[in-house]
Amino acid sequence: MPLHSDDPKSVGGYRLLDRLGAGGMGVVYRARARSGRDVAIKVVHAQYAADAVFRTRFRQEIAAVRKVSGAFTAPVLDADPEAARPWMATQYVPGPSLARRIRDRGALPDAELRGLALGLVEALRDIHRAGVVHRDLKPANVLLAEDGPRVIDFGISRAAENHQTLTETGQMIGTPPFMSPEQLVDARTVGPASDVFSLGALLVYAVTERGPFDADSPYLTAYRVVHDEPVLDGVEPRLRALLERCLAKDAADRPGLVELAGEFAALPPGSADGAGATLTLRAGRLADGGAPRPSAADPARATRVVTLADSAQAEPAPLSAGAPPEGGRPRRRVRALPAAAGAVVLGLTAYLTLGPGWALGGDRPGATPSAQSRWAAPPAGWRPWQTTVYETAGRGVRTAPQRQTGGTRGGPQCHVHERAVFCAGDGILPVRLDGRTGKTIWRAGSAASVAGDDFPRFKILGVRDDTVVVQQEPQGEGPNRILAFDTGTGDRLWQRAVNAEWIDPVLFGGLVVLPEADGTSVTARAPRSGAARWTQRLPARHYCGATGVGERLYLECSPESAGPTLLVEAGRAGGPDRRLTVPAKAGLLGALDGRLLFLDLSEDEDGNLLVGQDAPYVAIRTVDPRTGAQRTTKLAEEYGGQVSLTDGTVWFATSNGQVTAVSARTGRPLWQTSTSLERPSEATYDPRTRAVYLASATGRVGALDAKKGTLLWETLPRAGRDDTDWGATEVRTLDGALVATTPGGSVFSLDPAHPERTPRSG
Repeated sequence: MPLHSDDPKSVGGYRLLDRLGAGGMGVVYRARARSGRDVAIKVVHAQYAADAVFRTRFRQEIAAVRKVSGAFTAPVLDADPEAARPWMATQYVPGPSLARRIRDRGALPDAELRGLALGLVEALRDIHRAGVVHRDLKPANVLLAEDGPRVIDFGISRAAENHQTLTETGQMIGTPPFMSPEQLVDARTVGPASDVFSLGALLVYAVTERGPFDADSPYLTAYRVVHDEPVLDGVEPRLRALLERCLAKDAADRPGLVELAGEFAALPPGSADGAGATLTLRAGRLADGGAPRPSAADPARATRVVTLADSAQAEPAPLSAGAPPEGGRPRRRVRALPAAAGAVVLGLTAYLTLGPGWALGGDRPGATPSAQSRWAAPPAGWRPWQTTVYETAGRGVRTAPQRQTGGTRGGPQCHVHERAVFCAGDGILPVRLDGRTGKTIWRAGSAASVAGDDFPRFKILGVRDDTVVVQQEPQGEGPNRILAFDTGTGDRLWQRAVNAEWIDPVLFGGLVVLPEADGTSVTARAPRSGAARWTQRLPARHYCGATGVGERLYLECSPESAGPTLLVEAGRAGGPDRRLTVPAKAGLLGALDGRLLFLDLSEDEDGNLLVGQDAPYVAIRTVDPRTGAQRTTKLAEEYGGQVSLTDGTVWFATSNGQVTAVSARTGRPLWQTSTSLERPSEATYDPRTRAVYLASATGRVGALDAKKGTLLWETLPRAGRDDTDWGATEVRTLDGALVATTPGGSVFSLDPAHPERTPRSG
């Protein structure tokens, strides 16, 4: 991959040539030394360079790799763990990863498998002789060079004499389908036998294109590793018996490397299929412990020649591989994370954070629906994409306004409508994106400029009747404007100045409800034409917000001074106002069983409301809209964060990534799950997939099972810019696909059945 514009030209005196891969921890480059030798350089992301624990782990990684030297490992050539951006240079291995090889050409034939197994056994021998346990042997960490495999990425290895753990409580480091039971149960007991278990799982994958413990979530996979027997369907009987021993739950029952070398060497050589490069492997005496390596002339080391299929390209391999099941889409599997062929790859290892209620030693969690039954197919012609709201448009204002680098921006806010995505934001003119490809179809023009303000905020109220309704509000003084644009062309249909001091405009029930210029009343207008439909006066000296509940629109109005909140049903044509009162601490969230549902905020000792992003809620309040009768249900404990209500469940998502589902009827928690999402969005519930989706400011997206809270998957960050410390984010559903935004202006779409697939530029 070519270098990016913001990539350095050189690192540590090595001239960078191109990118080999990138991930959550850093970037891997192909570089050239002054001598002309090509190397692979791993450079840590800036945000981790300031983390003392991460630097310690990186130093540990360098120390571990430097201890290892062998024919089937990639040695460290140079490193600087103390640099502003720590880096490490290793041997450049020109060849695809095993994950890529299997993805492109399917399972390995016997001859290739036998040669691969012997090479990996010798690599593990060299690693273990150095007092190191690899801990993350997986297809993405095995490169296939012409002269044999290379084991790479010691990013989570630990020198055997170093007993200090850097793993936080409740976390495991590894890739679930290839982790040993002891890694999942008690990481302190991990030893060389753990790598033997991983080797067995890797070879099963190489033969069958699936792991022996595959499941629909990393948690269920982890459970199967600890408790279930491996699935070895399709493995030849003699090899199957050997792999079963490698996959024994008790480390003491697994064979040693000397025994494995003999067993693999004794397997029938088979016949190679297809053309390929010649691979010479030394298959002979392998000594555990520190026995010297026999020389090439040693007659005990027979030279065996097999054929290794070649691959011309060195590209990152996708997460998922394997043939589709009969009659359906490819089954989603938890796979090794992407690795750049020909390089030491990054620490792209999956970090499993076990949420409350999950225990590997406890009762088996109920089976989650399969990928086929849970996920719906995306729209025809759709592909994963990623773009920004600043790309050149095909129509209208083609070039985006210059990005604002200061101030308080909120990033884009998007609506999905009929396979199109409409976005706007602070200083971001309304745009239409193709929901299938991410291409910018049009960018609308703004209203007449407001004196002294060249950076207005645009907010999409909604889409109705082939019309995008947008609110434009200035940062400084001046009126708000409501603008209506044609969804197909982006042409402006009408605009109107409004007084939004006392109430915000809203699009609901097919009408745009707008405050009049005098601020004393609201008028409902047709979205397409702007024609008036009805007018209603506002309560005097009240600030109001409009909330749609079912088929009715309510004005939630708070007085200028202290006092209860007035709730007014809007649009009661020809009838008297129906006004209810609720305590000021109650906020309208939605409806449940024909009643309005509020959440009550907590109060301090002086009766002042506690406010803020994670301000705690203490009770659920329901109100009969006909009689005003109220009922309060105390929550089992205080919950805060982003709140949403769907399907009789209140979802709380706190800034530290914890998600809690609470029954809206009883106030009791249904489940609570910790995620790695920082400052997540409101939970988006999708009844078709029975999943809850959230996104973080860095572009990380997560999915949870709505009924059980099981974490189904999380993605790596996808934010295209660094300014992600503020602003809102969101996830929308689009006919089987997801659309997410980040505060920095990125917009991307992914398939929830295959969230790891690399998006293309829109």
